[in-house]
Amino acid sequence: MEILNKRFLFIALDVLLAVYLGFSMTSLNNEVNDEEICSEVNITISDNQKEGFLCAEDIKTLLIREHIYPKDMRLADVNPRKVEEILKKNPYVNDAECSKTKKGKVNIIVEQRAPVVHVMSENGEDYYVDELDSIMPVSNYTSNLLIATGNITKWYAQNYVALLCQHINNDELWRDQIEQVNILPDKDVELVPRVGDHIVKIGRMPEYNNKEKRAQEVEKFLTNKLNRLDKFYRYGLSQAGWNKYTYINLEFDNQIICKKNRKEAITAFVEQPQAEEATAQESKKQDSKQETKKQDAKRQEPKKQDAKKQDTKKQENKKQDTKKKENKKQG
Repeated sequence: MEILNKRFLFIALDVLLAVYLGFSMTSLNNEVNDEEICSEVNITISDNQKEGFLCAEDIKTLLIREHIYPKDMRLADVNPRKVEEILKKNPYVNDAECSKTKKGKVNIIVEQRAPVVHVMSENGEDYYVDELDSIMPVSNYTSNLLIATGNITKWYAQNYVALLCQHINNDELWRDQIEQVNILPDKDVELVPRVGDHIVKIGRMPEYNNKEKRAQEVEKFLTNKLNRLDKFYRYGLSQAGWNKYTYINLEFDNQIICKKNRKEAITAFVEQPQAEEATAQESKKQDSKQETKKQDAKRQEPKKQDAKKQDTKKQENKKQDTKKKENKKQG
């Protein structure tokens, strides 16, 4: 037993020594010469946006202004942590990493914040809300962003409008179709599409104090409303015409109310079952009517034939009577 313990101890020591030597060799290979002059600065903007708030030149300008741009500095004087801290103070930067490498190079990786909506509230406030529900200042950002207007406070924008816009942005159909959301004074939501001369009202989003519960219920609410709108687009407007109605109200369950304009009375009322089911039922009704007509026609066919026979007999009788009368006259 004692021999086995000694063998185990020797094996463990050998493994630790190998790990230590490997780590030491790696450190030596990657060791940076602090006396070397920084000859190159590589700046990478890491995000999923086609067009962003920042470019490499913006980062360079910011670091030059703060007198910490690494180019032509001794590597010993380059402080990666300070570079990261300066960059993270920028309102459009979510995260930043800076590192020194061999051969006098400094790498800087910047992750931008990703806005989901541009809020232009009726109280005059103008700002972005990002994917983390944080407020961002307005810039010359050029990518297509959803615009939110109406009765919106910053709290409501962060807790409800952001959820609404993230849901829209995550769906390819609605991301392409909806360009604006409007919040009414009673918190009812209106959607403004790119295609069609109409506005869609979906009602008020469910409200909860618990953040997770709020996110779940708002997701269910939006999924239900937009699925109904999708079916109405497919089976309603596709036949009636995209510009027939100017206001489509999906606020209430089991019905869609359409108006030609907001001042007019209701001009169209679409009840559930949902559009494709209603279309199927209508098709069945038409088939049933056609089948009934065919059966009625079959039932009427013998009667028609009898009527023809009777007409033929009458005509023959008339002919015979006429002949008899002519024979009498001749006699």
